Amino acid sequence: MSEFTYNASKTLDLVRLRADTSGTHNRNHLNNAGAALMPSPVINAVTGYLTREGEIGGYEAAAEASSSLEGTYDSLGTFLNCSRDEIAIAENATIAWQRAFYSLSFGPGDRILTASAEFAANYIAFQQVAKRTGASVEIIPNDSSGVLDPEALLKMIDDRVRLIAVTWIPTNGGLINPAAAIGRIARDNGILYLLDACQAAGQTPIDVNALGCDILTATGRKFLRAPRGTGFMYMRKSVLETIEPAMIDLYGAPWTGPGGYELRPDARRFETWEKNYSVRLGLRAAVEYALEIGLEKIEERCIHLSSRLREGLRDMQAVSVHDLGAPLASIISFTVKGWEASAVMAYLTDRAINVSVSPPSSTPVDASARLLPPVVRASPHYYNTEEEVDAFLKAIAALAYS
Repeated sequence: MSEFTYNASKTLDLVRLRADTSGTHNRNHLNNAGAALMPSPVINAVTGYLTREGEIGGYEAAAEASSSLEGTYDSLGTFLNCSRDEIAIAENATIAWQRAFYSLSFGPGDRILTASAEFAANYIAFQQVAKRTGASVEIIPNDSSGVLDPEALLKMIDDRVRLIAVTWIPTNGGLINPAAAIGRIARDNGILYLLDACQAAGQTPIDVNALGCDILTATGRKFLRAPRGTGFMYMRKSVLETIEPAMIDLYGAPWTGPGGYELRPDARRFETWEKNYSVRLGLRAAVEYALEIGLEKIEERCIHLSSRLREGLRDMQAVSVHDLGAPLASIISFTVKGWEASAVMAYLTDRAINVSVSPPSSTPVDASARLLPPVVRASPHYYNTEEEVDAFLKAIAALAYS
């Protein structure tokens, strides 16, 4: 994301976008970093396929829709600027990330470098592998604004660094780590780079070549507006050719005869035979919907709305905003003096405003360092309106000064 001046001429067709989004009729949905509201083309793709399964059978529906299902890889390839053969689809982002990470090899003395705001599930996996192998897990220092410092990373590089694994936009705090700068350092030093893009996908343009990552994982349910239970992984072809998945089945590695199998040449070696075809079509529809709108336009709208919301909160003395860095993502974390985060969420829910609560356990290293309590997380998206942001701010002001 980059700084910009919002231009009214660049506004999206909100009438059409909100007509496509039935949930906007009864909810002020500011929980897009949790699960965004799906647009009607996504819902129709899923329900239409399920209806067809009921009419003609599961295997038969998959055969009938085979071309559309295959097209999901093409859509994701366009979305990420990579080859369709470098993409694997998974049941969720965690599984996609784990399939990549647990297929890597580590030994005593190997170093895994990560960010202070790394997502807990990733950090726990680092710790488990370190315990098993004798590798170490080390935190890359931040700069004065709280963002991962590329200069500090560069000073940590030696021939024992096996992996740099970073969450691009963490689960809370608005932080945007310098993913492309990290990628340049990783590539210059021949170090594998794993990027978690869960909060970025659907909020900002993604170009895996510009980012310089070797592996990227993301979910569908957040800013991408796909169904829950969808995720995907990109793995650079040159890396893919050197890695055997930790677990395989007859789809990822067809049997070649007694005692033999052969890995698929593409990233689908990380997939299994059985799949939820309906949500795959929903994922494709969500990707194509975002591409049709334009990721640059989406990003601009997200920055506009989140800036309005964030600044409105910062103007309230009884509210503390816990965001780090600049520029900032469309995720705002805050607390209200005298109120538990769960109580603030319940208060907003009663007023048909959706937010979520992010506990310290979601980013344990960062939360411990900053002594963060559970925080309320508001995350507007491009289909939200200025009026919805203002209604949210009015509700918080009434609570804060009650």
